Amino acid sequence: MTFIENVIPSSKYVRASSEKFPSFAYVAITCPTRHLPGPWYTRFTHLRLKQAVMSGQRIFYVHDLHEKYGPIVRLSPNEVGVADLESFKEIHKVGSKYLKSEWYQRLANFPKPGVFTMTDPREHALRRRLLSRSFSRSYLIEHWESVVREKAQTCVTKIKEEAKKGKTDVFHWWLLLASDVSAHLAFGQSFEMLEHGKVNDLMRALKRLTIGAGLMVEMPLLRLLRFIPVGIVQDMFNANDTILKGAGLAVEKARSRRGENNIFAKVIEDCEKEGEGHIDSMDVRIEAMNIIIAGTDTTGVTLTYLVWAVLQRPDLQSALEKEVADLRPSFREDELIALPVLNAVIEETLRLYGAAPSGLPRVVPQGGAKMEKHFIPGRITVSTQAYTLHRDPQIWKDPLEFNPFRWIPTPVDPSCKVAFHPFGAGARSCIGIHLARMELRYATAFFFRECKGIRLCESTTPESMAFENFFLIAPKAHKCETTMDGDVIGEMERKKVEAGLKAIEDDMKEIEGRVGKKVEVEVNA
Repeated sequence: MTFIENVIPSSKYVRASSEKFPSFAYVAITCPTRHLPGPWYTRFTHLRLKQAVMSGQRIFYVHDLHEKYGPIVRLSPNEVGVADLESFKEIHKVGSKYLKSEWYQRLANFPKPGVFTMTDPREHALRRRLLSRSFSRSYLIEHWESVVREKAQTCVTKIKEEAKKGKTDVFHWWLLLASDVSAHLAFGQSFEMLEHGKVNDLMRALKRLTIGAGLMVEMPLLRLLRFIPVGIVQDMFNANDTILKGAGLAVEKARSRRGENNIFAKVIEDCEKEGEGHIDSMDVRIEAMNIIIAGTDTTGVTLTYLVWAVLQRPDLQSALEKEVADLRPSFREDELIALPVLNAVIEETLRLYGAAPSGLPRVVPQGGAKMEKHFIPGRITVSTQAYTLHRDPQIWKDPLEFNPFRWIPTPVDPSCKVAFHPFGAGARSCIGIHLARMELRYATAFFFRECKGIRLCESTTPESMAFENFFLIAPKAHKCETTMDGDVIGEMERKKVEAGLKAIEDDMKEIEGRVGKKVEVEVNA
């Protein structure tokens, strides 16, 4: 092939490109969001957004667009990012006409929708009403607090034992804690994952299901992989059947009225007593799995980043250790709620490191809506993300600083309260919020009470703890190693001293090079 042929496209290529150009032009001209701020290419395609999603970078990509283009930004021809506080309130208020988008329907990989994926507001309101009594704070304290307390204590005991021998991965143990609590509530019996130090087959199948569903909701063509006879691929597609079969235990426990019930026994009892609504065996199976999906990685990730953030602040660690040390040995939930430092640390962790900071897609109602100074047509998807609203300098002072003391002694500004939504917002906020907060309080209290002086290992760095974002966030390294081993800590301190001395030596050499003579430093003992 000649140089000219390499440089100049063939007539066939030029003809094909020219044939496609009118279609691109048509899409750009007819794009319903073409008048909104945003990158030029988002008038044509959603592919750049998909790339960010599939590479675990969606929250950063969207956040960068907001910083460049403002609170209203076009993400694709049919999706708009919203970071305006007044618009956020309107979208997510109770009784809002902004319904969950079809994204949630595609995400659901079960035969019927559950409370998380229902898009019909009336259907959702009925299901939520049936479930909410069993997730009320008073009901949880009466029936499930002892389970949460026992499992949190067991988890911290395991962490402490490992940390004293060398190092321990708190990310691993917090995920086991959250899995065990969620499974116990859903199935009415302990899976003893904390005791064994590993997840069981059902939880492994659930992990495969969530990964597969997350990929296929973004790239539906991946469903064709079902026909590829490769073990790992087939395991992913068969995970749904495995999970629903295993969830039969939830149905059995809920209806048996024998021994230790699960959280659905109350739901079924209310249905039978009051004749309100209906929940069949498949509904119980689906909601049981929803409890575990929603309650495992979220709580585990949040606790991991709480430890990471506090252990970087020795002053804060000391204050928290002192506060929980003053608790009586048999402390309960009501006592934990009264601890200012502990609860401020939890709130600040949820602000900066809440596990679900990604977009909450909703559909603009027919007739459109005005947001900030822009008109958004009806049927367009609008997404708000906690990652951006929780870092807005117009709402939060020093938004990137981990500062629990912004929450005490006085409450935060009202605009902060509106913007703060680590568990979602409005009528579609997380139904398990009271359970999650109970787990966070007990785990944090036991950890800083029993593991006084615990340190981050050298392997735990800002790079290893950087977010990856596949709807939820997680540390890129998928671990957060800590230690209470004196030898390990001593070696870490020795390396710090050596690094400090080397830095001083390098500074001296630089100064000597500038002044042209040896510099002596007087050291006071």
